[in-house]
Amino acid sequence: MGSYNRSTHEVPFANLPPETMDAIKKHLELYNLGSILDDVLICVEGNSEKIKKGLFSGPDPKTVKAVLILTPRWMVQVIKSDSDAAFTRSARLTDIVVSDYEKSPFYSKIPDTGVEVTGRFTDTSESSSSFIGLGKDSAGEKFKELLIKAVQDVKK
Repeated sequence: MGSYNRSTHEVPFANLPPETMDAIKKHLELYNLGSILDDVLICVEGNSEKIKKGLFSGPDPKTVKAVLILTPRWMVQVIKSDSDAAFTRSARLTDIVVSDYEKSPFYSKIPDTGVEVTGRFTDTSESSSSFIGLGKDSAGEKFKELLIKAVQDVKK
């Protein structure tokens, strides 16, 4: 496994904590995205806890919580690490490519579980690549499969 213990569980979108909903609402208003979350397919919360290796644990955050929301056309992600403020971003599924990280050439060097997302996020003008860590559990696998399928379906 990589540098984090990861777990993922499904949560009802309506039951997200108020601070997460506030971060999402601000993001939707900032980018004038309207009602993109009216038809949520799945909402999960991923928890990543840093595995201490050796005497020093390194500069990465000790804990990262990520809420991932998938609709037939959009993915929204709210990331909160340690004591940092929540960071929210979104991507139109037509603007991204998603692949299973475990099937990537990097997996043999840095084993981990999740997806690699490449493309343009709402708040950027250029393409970038991002890793989204997911647990090797039923909710993590379900989100990964639904995300990959939704991206494929929207491009047909």
